[in-house]
Amino acid sequence: MHDTQALQRTTVPEQDAVSGAGATPAPERRPRRTDWRKRGEIALLAGPALIMFLGFVILPVAMAAFYGFFKWNGFGWPTEFIGLDNYVMIWQDDTFRAAVLHNGIIVVLSLLLQGPIAILFALLMNQKIRGRSIIRILIFVPYVISEVIVGIGWSLMLQDAGALNSLLEKWGLGEFQQSWIADPAIAMTSLMIIITWKYLGFAVILMLAGMQSIPEELYEAAAIDGAGFWKTQWAITVPLLGPTIRIWAFLSIIGSLQLFDLVNIIWGQYIAATAGTSTMATYMYQNGHLAGSYGFGNAVAVMLFIITLVVALFYQRFVLRRDTEGALTGDSGRKRK
Repeated sequence: MHDTQALQRTTVPEQDAVSGAGATPAPERRPRRTDWRKRGEIALLAGPALIMFLGFVILPVAMAAFYGFFKWNGFGWPTEFIGLDNYVMIWQDDTFRAAVLHNGIIVVLSLLLQGPIAILFALLMNQKIRGRSIIRILIFVPYVISEVIVGIGWSLMLQDAGALNSLLEKWGLGEFQQSWIADPAIAMTSLMIIITWKYLGFAVILMLAGMQSIPEELYEAAAIDGAGFWKTQWAITVPLLGPTIRIWAFLSIIGSLQLFDLVNIIWGQYIAATAGTSTMATYMYQNGHLAGSYGFGNAVAVMLFIITLVVALFYQRFVLRRDTEGALTGDSGRKRK
C-alpha cells in the first residue's frame, strides 16, 4: 500500500508537468541571419544576369512596342502618333499573311523531315561500326558553318547557270534542269533541303546524346526475350527518347519561326516573296529597314515576338508539361500533382 501511494505521488507531478508543458505556446521562430545572407548571395549572383535580361530583352521589346504606335523614319524622337494603324496594316497585307503561312510550312516540314532522319542517323552512329567518328563529323560540320557561307554556297549552286544544272546537263539529264531558286513551285522544296542539310547535325547530336543515356540493361533484357533490333528500338529507344525529341522539337519550332538569314542571303531582298519563301523576319527587314519605315518594322517585330511567345507557351503548357513536372521533387512536385 505504501508503494502504491508513493507511485501515485511520483506520477501525478509528471502528468502535471506534461499538461503544463502542453499548455505553454511554442515560441515563434525568428528569421536567422543566415536567411538574409542566402538572399543576399542569390541577389548578388543573379543580379547581373537579371540586369542583362532586362536591358537586352525586356527593354528592347518594350521600346519596339512603343515605336510601333508611331509613323517613324528612325531619326530623332517619334512624334507622329498613329495608334494601332501599323498593326492593322500588317494583318491587312496579303504579303505578311503569306509570310506567316510560309513560316508554318517550314515549322511542320522541319519536324517531319529532320526528326525521323536524325533518329535514324543517331541509331546508326550509336552502333559499333567502323568510321563512326568520321560520319559524326561529316553530319555535324554543316551546323557549325556560318549561315552566310551556307547561303552563298547554295545560292551559287542553285542558280540557273549554277553547278547543279551544269552537272545535270553534263550527265545527259538536261530535262531535269530547274530554276531552283526563282520558281515558286520548287523554291520551298529547295529551302527545306538546305535547312535540313544545315541543321540536321544538331538534331543528330541531341538524339545521340539521349540514346547514350538509356541504360544498357534494357537492351540486354530485350535481347534475352528475343526482341529484334527494330522492335527493341520502337519499344525502348523511342519512348525513352521522348524528352530529347520534345526539347529538339521546341528548339526547331522557335528557330523556324525566326528564320531570316538563309532566306535573305539566298533569295535576296525582294524575290523571296515572289518565290514563295518569305518569312516574317524577311518581311520585317524589307518593309521596315529597307523601306525606311521603322515604326512599321517595329510593329512587325512585336507581332513576331507575340506569335513566337504564344507558340512557346502553348508548347510548354501542353507538350513539355510532363517533362517539367517529372523534374520536380519534394513538396513542389506533390503540389503540382
